[in-house]
Amino acid sequence: MDGNDQTCPKCKTTKYRNPAMILMVNACGHALCESCVELIFAKGSAACPECKCALRRQNFRIQLFEDPAVDKEVDIRKRILKEFNKRQEDFSTLREYNDYLEEVENIIFNLVFDVDSTNTNKMIDNYKKENKDITMKNRNRQSQEEIELEELLEAEKAQQSEKANSYVNAELEEKKQKHKAREKLIDELMFSDADAKSIVASHVQATAALAKEQPKAAAQAGGPVVKSSKFSSGIQIGLRQNTSSFLPIPKQQDLPLFHYSAPVFDYNGPSPPAIEVLGKLKYFANIRAANATERAGGYTEALSCCRALQEAMGGLFYIPQSGHKTAVAASAEETDDMETA
Repeated sequence: MDGNDQTCPKCKTTKYRNPAMILMVNACGHALCESCVELIFAKGSAACPECKCALRRQNFRIQLFEDPAVDKEVDIRKRILKEFNKRQEDFSTLREYNDYLEEVENIIFNLVFDVDSTNTNKMIDNYKKENKDITMKNRNRQSQEEIELEELLEAEKAQQSEKANSYVNAELEEKKQKHKAREKLIDELMFSDADAKSIVASHVQATAALAKEQPKAAAQAGGPVVKSSKFSSGIQIGLRQNTSSFLPIPKQQDLPLFHYSAPVFDYNGPSPPAIEVLGKLKYFANIRAANATERAGGYTEALSCCRALQEAMGGLFYIPQSGHKTAVAASAEETDDMETA
């Protein structure tokens, strides 16, 4: 369904006519535009215009999906899983845990499609009373895990920030060392009595030694060499692999370069005149000249004339099988025989 086809069932306003229209849904799953919600539910509670279900203004939320039924299912699923939060370790066997999950899905299905809603709500109330302690325990455990996850993410973020700062500091130090070395070289060339070549050679050696020391300093500062650790999802990070995952580039064969050679036409007949000399031989005398439109497309009267001559002369000496004589040669031999006779 196109997003422009979304319509408010109350005022019949469409997304196409009013692009700024915002649809909102409630527990029943029927959508209303924001203006109708403010108008109908001005006192806080009212009945749904479609299903006449009692609704409250504070329970309306913005519709996220084009189909309001999807928003209804998402909301119900969040609400049910908040209460039915048992884990596999809460059951003695895997079979019991799978039956529990299937029961939860049946409850969600009944609430979404309004199947035996009364008994389903009673079942939910009984479950809340019987499993209140386990539900609170799992909620606290879940909140504790979320806190630990946030702490782990903050630690990873701080570690990445520290590494980035170490990189920046290493680059600044490298620039300072290069600047000092350059100034030292200039001063020695200006004020020293030594040979310029020896000064430059010593400068090159000092620069090479400094380049060898920089990776060690970077490694001590926590630079390129990163200790292996794990993300919160358990994925290994920071492992530098020397092997590349890309496939090797296939080796190209040394083939000879392309050399153009003019095509050879075997007409099996008299060779027609070349297209360049047709005008000199006055072949165009009885042919209609090409107009401006035809010439714009690349057509000239020489093309049609050359093509007609090729078709007329081609195949006059056609040889169906190798070893047979041409028709002209055969007729010439017959004439010679008749004259001899």
